[in-house]
Amino acid sequence: MNTTGRDKPYWSNQTLPRRGFLADMGWGFTGLALGAMLQREAMAQPDAWSSPTGIPHVLPKAKSVIWLFMNGGVSQMESFDPKPMISKYAGKTISETPFADVQNPKKLGLEREFAKGQAVLQRNTLYPLQVDFKKHGESGIEVSDWFPHTAKHVDKIAVIRSMWTTDNDHAAQTQFHTGRHFLDGQFPTLGAWVHYGLGSLNDNLPQFISIGTREYWNRRDGVYLGPSHDAVPLRIDPKNPLDFGRPEGSVGDREQAISFNLVKQLSALRGIEYPDDPAMAARILSYELAFRMQKSVPEVLNFSDETEATKSLYGLELPHCQEFGSQLLAARRFVERGVRFIQIQHGGGGAGVWDAHGGLKANHEKNSLAVDQPIGALLEDLDRTGLLDETIVLFATEFGRTPGAQGADGRDHHPFGFSVWMAGGGIKRGIVHGATDELGFHAVENRHYVTDIHATILHQLGLDSRKLEVPGRKRLAIDHGIPIHEIMT
Repeated sequence: MNTTGRDKPYWSNQTLPRRGFLADMGWGFTGLALGAMLQREAMAQPDAWSSPTGIPHVLPKAKSVIWLFMNGGVSQMESFDPKPMISKYAGKTISETPFADVQNPKKLGLEREFAKGQAVLQRNTLYPLQVDFKKHGESGIEVSDWFPHTAKHVDKIAVIRSMWTTDNDHAAQTQFHTGRHFLDGQFPTLGAWVHYGLGSLNDNLPQFISIGTREYWNRRDGVYLGPSHDAVPLRIDPKNPLDFGRPEGSVGDREQAISFNLVKQLSALRGIEYPDDPAMAARILSYELAFRMQKSVPEVLNFSDETEATKSLYGLELPHCQEFGSQLLAARRFVERGVRFIQIQHGGGGAGVWDAHGGLKANHEKNSLAVDQPIGALLEDLDRTGLLDETIVLFATEFGRTPGAQGADGRDHHPFGFSVWMAGGGIKRGIVHGATDELGFHAVENRHYVTDIHATILHQLGLDSRKLEVPGRKRLAIDHGIPIHEIMT
């Protein structure tokens, strides 16, 4: 008999909390489903402040977000921001070039923002570009040869070359997701704010999904919004998509239905005793949602109804593309069915696979080969089905890499200027916004802190982050960010 780690079994005189009873019935979905329903419960309760209603604050241009995050720090100079000057002056120190002032934040008026991460200022012997660039599409945007499939769709995307952050270590991953340094305390991620503000489009599926490995300091999303707004971690495995997603042992559909109905009856009796307990009502609904998710989630992750052409487009038959390709195909299937926010971490664990302090060429060649074809496929697939019009795709990383060398053949962390791109959901197509200096050291034109990306996504979803503030949890202006209107249609 399963005692779930307690000292006493069910039949003892120990009082068992109802939530524990539901979880111990063998359906670990209870927690995630309960979260969805408690969110709705909170929305339905009147309060002294304007709590979320699930209705956008302004007319939205997007419904869903696919958040692609490259862990470790993608080099801006070898991806979407070519800097031929670092090849021209390779081997020279920055002070020996005509651009000696680029590493002087004080002269640029940036010393307060860049008080952290001064170590990168020592990486000042320029390291040449490790890959060629070509112009692509009608827009003529330059993309490195390591991203040929993405480059085919450059006319669908807006490249932002002027990002900056303040953290020079890998806690910058948390900073990109939350807008705050992890030493400042714990803050909700963007996905949690979207979940909190908009609620569900499909009662059979989780509305906020996380795929791939996340760092230990970046595994809670809701924080003070509550665990109901944490992402649901999923594996791309229809037989076992998440932990505790199936009944324990050999429980058939009939037995499961009997247990389900029994708990429903017991909960209904409790509801009669406490008719004004909204939490109890939410828990009853959560159990029903959990039951439905056992069927709906594996169905989304079963690709048997996809054509061979579509699976080949994502590179599912290629060993180097199979994992990330499967994740992105699943993402398309989830947004197709109404999931709001899907964050996909590539290369998580440790510092992240893109962390190229040495062997940058081999590192980025391998990693771009793993992600480029699936990303191109996702853009093509979303556009072909019309979903790109209502789905924002973000390609991001925590920071860039230094123009100067670290060791013989690598680049250090670089928070002062790096690139991301966005597509779909009311984002302009085929444009470049912002710029770094001639060496890619500082963002100098249309500079954007990471929360400007948050503000842009929220705006396109119809949300005003200031209207989502929780009493007693006042946020700084920089936490909210400023929407990048120049890239919006």
